[in-house]
Amino acid sequence: MNAQALFPAKPSTRHIRLEAEPDQGIYWGFMHASAEQRARPCCTLAIIEEGVALQNYIARQRLLRTGGVDALGYFVLGSDVPVFSLGGDLAVFAEAIRRGERQTLLDYALRCVEGACGLQSIADGAVQSIALVQGDALGGGFEIALACNLIVAEEGATLGFPESLFGLFPGMGAYSFLRRRVGGQRAQRMILDAHLYTATELHALGVVDFVVPRGTGIEAVEGLIHQRRRAAAAHLAVARFHQRYEKVPLDELRDITTDWVDTAMKLGDKSLQTMERILRAQTRRFDLDGATRRERLPQS
Repeated sequence: MNAQALFPAKPSTRHIRLEAEPDQGIYWGFMHASAEQRARPCCTLAIIEEGVALQNYIARQRLLRTGGVDALGYFVLGSDVPVFSLGGDLAVFAEAIRRGERQTLLDYALRCVEGACGLQSIADGAVQSIALVQGDALGGGFEIALACNLIVAEEGATLGFPESLFGLFPGMGAYSFLRRRVGGQRAQRMILDAHLYTATELHALGVVDFVVPRGTGIEAVEGLIHQRRRAAAAHLAVARFHQRYEKVPLDELRDITTDWVDTAMKLGDKSLQTMERILRAQTRRFDLDGATRRERLPQS
């Protein structure tokens, strides 16, 4: 049998553009690649499903190519539009709450936390996830970044949780991931204050790992990966420690997001109207022709 036939086929994705360097163990995923996503770049169920499929694909690729030996790969998650992600799918939220469809909201939330949990442990930690934040990462978008092993953010990027504006809280990993970075009390304040933080502010707090000049994020990540490979064994060992002692359990995320669903289902009309105003503002903010596709620069 042809050895290449053993490797899994790349899943078909519309919303995430994948650039793969499998021999180097580096995978770049750019969200919001489709017309629908460019019009409103948020965490729809479709893009979450594609993200989970890509995690599984990368894990199988990496384990097969390394034969199980020590090697650290990288999955860089960025965006094809000038924001990282606007967050959860407010259209789904508002409709499910108004119709009393708790199961619809719960199914969405559980799939989101499965995706978030997977980002911290691709191939059992043999692939490190890097959030490349160029522009806003709000609500669920910030949670996606926090779920990654490293966050690289460009100057000028803003990150925060606006959910309290409509009486809710970020329930798909924010508390669990933030608590491991800044402690429980600060995590609580950050998920409830609706404040939008700059990348520089979050770097000072220990939330963002690296801040780089605007427009240099891709090159900075390439440089970071190159630098880490000079001490590959040490970085792999630390990644394994993190897997054993700091990984957020899926059961914890499921428990919290179930509370999030129950809280969401109690929102009144005033809160829903605020949510829908934010949704309309998101839709106005992006037009299809104005979105700029990001391209990863070729390696030198």
